[in-house]
Amino acid sequence: MGIPGLAGVPGASGFKGMMGDPGFMGMPGKDGPPGDPGFPGPKGEKGRRGFPGLEGSPGRTQKPEHLTAPPGEIGLPGIDGFSAANGDPGFQGLPGTQGPKGKSGRPGQMGNSGFPGTTGTVGDPGSPGSPGLQGPEGIAGKPGPSGLPGMPGRSVGVGYTLVKHSQSEQIPPCPVGMNKLWEGYSLLYVEGQEKAHNQDLGFAGSCLPRFSTMPFIYCNINEVCYYASRNDKSYWLSTTAPIPMMPVSSFQIPQYISRCSVCEAPSQAVAIHSQDINIPQCPEGWRSLWIGYSFLMHTAAGAEGGGQSLVSPGSCLEDFRATPFIECNGARGACHYFANKYSFWLTTVEQTQQFVELPVSETLKAGQLRTRVGRCQVCMKNL
Repeated sequence: MGIPGLAGVPGASGFKGMMGDPGFMGMPGKDGPPGDPGFPGPKGEKGRRGFPGLEGSPGRTQKPEHLTAPPGEIGLPGIDGFSAANGDPGFQGLPGTQGPKGKSGRPGQMGNSGFPGTTGTVGDPGSPGSPGLQGPEGIAGKPGPSGLPGMPGRSVGVGYTLVKHSQSEQIPPCPVGMNKLWEGYSLLYVEGQEKAHNQDLGFAGSCLPRFSTMPFIYCNINEVCYYASRNDKSYWLSTTAPIPMMPVSSFQIPQYISRCSVCEAPSQAVAIHSQDINIPQCPEGWRSLWIGYSFLMHTAAGAEGGGQSLVSPGSCLEDFRATPFIECNGARGACHYFANKYSFWLTTVEQTQQFVELPVSETLKAGQLRTRVGRCQVCMKNL
């Protein structure tokens, strides 16, 4: 017997077989889910009558409102009815609402006169009547008796002040026609905390009614004030008395302090400076009050000082002195002319020397001082 051969190649597909017999009936399947609702059916027959319900609770009766309807239109005349017998009288009705006000009746006949009434109150004043015609001119009356003497007259426009410094112990009089307001002592400036505070000699503040070597106190932020406890100073316009050798105090001081007066003036006074040895003229319509020398400025201790406005009457001093003011030390109560005091005055300027390259240096001594000091005049407008 030989060795088995290799497997053969698969054969081709066979032809379709004949239909088999029907199989046996299968088992019943499970219940399916409920179907969708169907369409509504037709209306059923009428049911039987139900039993009577329970009796309900009593309802609330609303009170009828009293309504008034407007009257309707007048109807057409009806057909004549049959004559009827009188009926029984009806019940009395409720009172009707008040009707509208009737039309005014005809005026009645005039009644008898009444008794006189009481007197009424006085009425308000009537409006002024129109002016009447001008009457004829009356006869001139007799002259009346002489009146009492009037008060002294005063200038027009009073209200300005003018300060006059005498540069002497004498109180200066006010110019003619002016009233004196007060008199005092000529304060030039004060020095506190090593600083000077100037007073214009043309203003009323430079004329203090009372004198003191220390006329002020100083206060600090601790609400503490001090008087005459530091080396503060006051400077006063001085007199023409000879310069003392030593400081003066107490009753020796008054002869060196200039006096002043504050006057009531009708207009503002001004100083006019000539810058020449000739006295300048007042403008037309102005009058002269005094003439003097052109005082410009001043310095003293610590190069402190002040100056005068050249339009102010305080810049025109009637008397010239190289040392026109005196220094008073408040703490020591003494006054003296110290060597560190300087006065400055307007000088004379020639017409031909106004724009020169270098001013010519000069030194003037006693007897020559007034030759280079400018002159001035204080003027006031005539009203």
